[in-house]
Amino acid sequence: MHAFKPVVRRRVVVTGLGVVSPLGLTAGETWEGMAAGRSGIGPITRFDASGCTAKIAGEVKGFEPTKPLAQPLYPRGAQGEPVLSAFTLKDAKKFGRFTHLGTAAAVEAYADSGLDAHRASLNPERMGVNLGVGLGGLPEIEAMQETFKTGGFRKISPYFIFQIAPNLLAGQVSLLLDFRGPNMAVASACATSGHSLGESAAAIARGDAEVMIAGGAESTVTPLAVGAFAQMRALSTRNDAPEKASRPYDKDRDGFVLSEGAVVFVLEEYEHAVKRGARIYAELRGYGASADAYHLSSLAPGAEGSQRSMRAALANAELPATAIDYVSAHATSTPGGDGEESAAIAAVFAENKATLHVSGVKSMTGHLLGGAGAMGAFAAVKAIHEGLVPPTINQETMDPEIEALGLNVTPNVAVKKTVRAALANSFGFGGTNCSVVFTAV
Repeated sequence: MHAFKPVVRRRVVVTGLGVVSPLGLTAGETWEGMAAGRSGIGPITRFDASGCTAKIAGEVKGFEPTKPLAQPLYPRGAQGEPVLSAFTLKDAKKFGRFTHLGTAAAVEAYADSGLDAHRASLNPERMGVNLGVGLGGLPEIEAMQETFKTGGFRKISPYFIFQIAPNLLAGQVSLLLDFRGPNMAVASACATSGHSLGESAAAIARGDAEVMIAGGAESTVTPLAVGAFAQMRALSTRNDAPEKASRPYDKDRDGFVLSEGAVVFVLEEYEHAVKRGARIYAELRGYGASADAYHLSSLAPGAEGSQRSMRAALANAELPATAIDYVSAHATSTPGGDGEESAAIAAVFAENKATLHVSGVKSMTGHLLGGAGAMGAFAAVKAIHEGLVPPTINQETMDPEIEALGLNVTPNVAVKKTVRAALANSFGFGGTNCSVVFTAV
């Protein structure tokens, strides 16, 4: 693969990946589903949605936080207590589902990175965690309110705060894996985990850490969350065909599909990774963030703020727009948002849109909210590493206004392609925007 000249700063690479999603319980299963163009959307089973206009979601099925690992991990050395699973039965009760999902993805990413075999020679104070969540422990809040209503104060769990606090995912991962460096949680709606990746890369680039576990999680397939988004008329109501409900760019799209899951990366300083012989998936080369300052829930006209985040990421990467081969779009399947983002992509990549591939993997995974940015980044990194652009499924009739922009949205079938560089977008309520650029090494 083509390798770009590095910028003059500490380089940051991806050495581990972990995913728990509606497409599968591992990064491998999730990528397999993406590459095959498979939908992870189905009828809601986590609660009775019969009275709601939206009755479908992307649920994580068959997940057990206490499932034993294939191989024990020894983050505290051979003489320390081994990690046998993401959670013991006792500890699992202390935390909310988003922490369960996020910790499992973090443990997978850590195991995938190969860091565990080198822990005796690594300084845990140079290893940090930045894992975010958009809405946090909403299932636990809803359940505890019912408990309180029927049982009063004495029935409130002493673990309730642990279950809902946004930073407890990052805290639990640092405790479990003995990462003693920077530890924090980002909360920026659907851009959360994109910002987590970008800020973690920045921490490594400026010398604050050698390794960062970064990404995000979400689990809010609940009556209040689904009901609230439905009341906003933001969700698809294609209840009779769940697998076809999320359809970015299609003229018949009618809203996004709420999903749950977690996506976690191990980011590492390049020389640090090379020295230990790590497998490198890609380099996180650029990061851009911006605000629309326009509307709480709608993109600015022409996605002006999104354009600025993409241009900022390219400038940070010291790459021209023409270097990008693939854009992993935010593409939620909402009537307005897809068109605005598409216009922004067409403007930023005007010189190379004839050869550029774009796709929206939410067509398969649904919208993971706090985990969405990292999921889009996961698609970008795997496209580089595997030489395969995942598709936008459910493309039956292209929206004429988007079609007129001349973008190739990779309809329905994955495309084999050498991807030298890819950009991933994530945008959130409040007008927050994030773009990250990855390149081959």
